[in-house]
Amino acid sequence: MKRVDFSKYTNGDYKPGGVVKRVLWYVTVHLFFKTPLPFPNALKIFLLRLYGARAGKNIRIKPNVNIKYPWFLEMGDHVWIGEGVWIDNMGMVSIGNNVCISQSVYVSTSTHDYKKEGFDLIVSSLIIEDGVWIAAGAIVLGSAKIRSHSIISAGSVIASDTEPYCVYKGVPAQLVKKRIME
Repeated sequence: MKRVDFSKYTNGDYKPGGVVKRVLWYVTVHLFFKTPLPFPNALKIFLLRLYGARAGKNIRIKPNVNIKYPWFLEMGDHVWIGEGVWIDNMGMVSIGNNVCISQSVYVSTSTHDYKKEGFDLIVSSLIIEDGVWIAAGAIVLGSAKIRSHSIISAGSVIASDTEPYCVYKGVPAQLVKKRIME
């Protein structure tokens, strides 16, 4: 029976950006984003754009937010990112308009191929459509498409596509009801 052998690990042709760019971002994210200091949103958006993010208007980013690679991030208008959010975006994360990502949410676009001896890297992209609310402590994994106006309830784990205007809850998250807006 085969065993995991990290000496055979490969990240394929994945290239997250040059070393200098990544080091400069690492310093920037720790100085201005992963800090309890409430730096102005305008400064944070300027820095994200400087590093290649596409960002709309009226974006709110609370303190202690970690964004792995801004050059793999696009956000629409009126996006709220809560305290302690970690966007672990080794692949593209697209966030629509009027999206709320509540405190301590973890978003990841990468995993490992557990069927390979080398535990190879797998990178995907993630789409969060307009009007979505990802509640506190939720985890969003893989290449999921979180469809328009879906809700991922607090503490839930979602790793697959959702239906629009639906509420998901649990581990793994399951559709529990329709979202009816008044």
